[in-house]
Amino acid sequence: MNQRIRSELSLIYPEQAAEVATKLSRLLDDFTDRNPPRASRDPFFTERDAVLICYADHVREEGEKTLRTMGRFLERYARGLIPTVHFLPFFPYSSDDGFSVIDYRRIEPAFGDWDDLAAIARDFDVMVDLVINHASAKSEWFGRFLEGDEVYRDYFIAFEEPVDLSTVFRPRTHPVLTPFQTAEGTRYVWTTFSTDQIDLNVANPDVLLELIRILLFYVAHGATIIRLDAIAFLWKEPGTSSLHLPQTHAVVRLLRAVLDEVAPQVLIITETNVPHEDNISYFGAGEDEAHLVYNFTLPPLLLYSLMKGDASLLSTWARTLAPPSARTAFFNFTASHDGIGVTALRAMIPPDEFDEVLSWVERHGGRINYRTSPGQEPVPYELNIVYLDAAGGIEPFLVSQAIALALQGMPAIYFNSLIGARNWEEGVERLGYNRAINRQKFVYDTLVAELDEPASPGHRVYQRYARLLAARGAEPLFGPLAPQQVVDLDRRLFALLRSNEDRRLLAIHNLSGEEVIVSGLAELLGAAEARDAVSGETYALTNSIRVEGYGILWLTPER
Repeated sequence: MNQRIRSELSLIYPEQAAEVATKLSRLLDDFTDRNPPRASRDPFFTERDAVLICYADHVREEGEKTLRTMGRFLERYARGLIPTVHFLPFFPYSSDDGFSVIDYRRIEPAFGDWDDLAAIARDFDVMVDLVINHASAKSEWFGRFLEGDEVYRDYFIAFEEPVDLSTVFRPRTHPVLTPFQTAEGTRYVWTTFSTDQIDLNVANPDVLLELIRILLFYVAHGATIIRLDAIAFLWKEPGTSSLHLPQTHAVVRLLRAVLDEVAPQVLIITETNVPHEDNISYFGAGEDEAHLVYNFTLPPLLLYSLMKGDASLLSTWARTLAPPSARTAFFNFTASHDGIGVTALRAMIPPDEFDEVLSWVERHGGRINYRTSPGQEPVPYELNIVYLDAAGGIEPFLVSQAIALALQGMPAIYFNSLIGARNWEEGVERLGYNRAINRQKFVYDTLVAELDEPASPGHRVYQRYARLLAARGAEPLFGPLAPQQVVDLDRRLFALLRSNEDRRLLAIHNLSGEEVIVSGLAELLGAAEARDAVSGETYALTNSIRVEGYGILWLTPER
């Protein structure tokens, strides 16, 4: 066991570090006996990297396990374009579309089994969630806690009487504590996200050791990226915000150190829907915490910029983006299974403009979710809307997706974005929660017919998305390690200059519906002619260039 692991254990469990280190050492030795370490990625990230975010049952066919159906869909529409698939939690669950996990080691039988996942892992890298903050109220762990089982008595955070938790940051509006009847009487249990999601007590080292066993179980079954769900809330202490506490960062560093020792090919990504500076703190020093961090500011800021037809604020913010090392990257996404978090945007724009964003979303069929702020009224926390509808149409939507692909980092595409899905209002009414609007599932034959029909909106979105992905994957200057410079051409244009010692690429995106004329590109690119990597068209850079409304140009000098 390396010194990094021992150091983090001393920070997390100062009085029990030696005992925990002995148990963890045995656990790691047992894992490496059965799973010899592989070489780390070299390089860590390339221009071909991209992730498709989806559910294990996003596409279904009657009579077939959904992972097999998904495998057929991926083979047909993702192979060669998107090398990594993030399957959202595919375990038996009781709520929240998978994030209330009943059994961490089983695959939901309707989805398939570990062999079905292994079949997909032969052709794709697989990203798997470690739902580290909470478990289902229907789990065996919590059932044993309710029964008073000595082993599970400290698996969860519980109090005999309600305590003052008014300083705790709330991502929801329900109370932090939920009363449950146990064999030992009423206990008030910490429930950050819902009364069905019971927060785990990682202050108990047995809980953290069990979570590490589960982490390594996923690695043994082919996971190449581990997503730490809701990690910012992991460590709780009454009297604090219980958000980003030092012990939480120490746990992330511990998990990174464990993987660096026994599975250096596996990456960690942290999911922390918080303001930008707090979010990027999970990069740590660049070598010791997450390899990837969700770029949570990007989705709402892109939406705001499209709404305004103005890239000024987006450009200013993008100049601040700089991963701390060659072994880290931003995870650039616009949509996910959750809503569009607005915490970061709310701090960046005037209140009246923030209200405009909320009104815009509601006019386009979306909903608003709220959180409770201590001592205040509920405040907007996320926008629940399909990103295509939020953008206001296919053309502005595709511009937003092109920007996410062009930015330095690893792009991630939500399944419903790839196929041009729209707001699923029926789902909201039927299921009774706002996030359902972007969680529609599809019938295989119906979806394939839509995507293969040239006149259909789904076909238009998918085909143009595929061209963008192919263009990105063929261009080394889109590699996450290639430097980027934000260029001011016009307030309506978001432009990035990507470069290396030999070549330059200028990615121009028009966030307005107006045609924009730009000049001076010959000097910027150091060439008289350039080719658009997306369309293949050649442009004379000595002349002015017209960028059509919501136009996309990825220009590289002719070789």
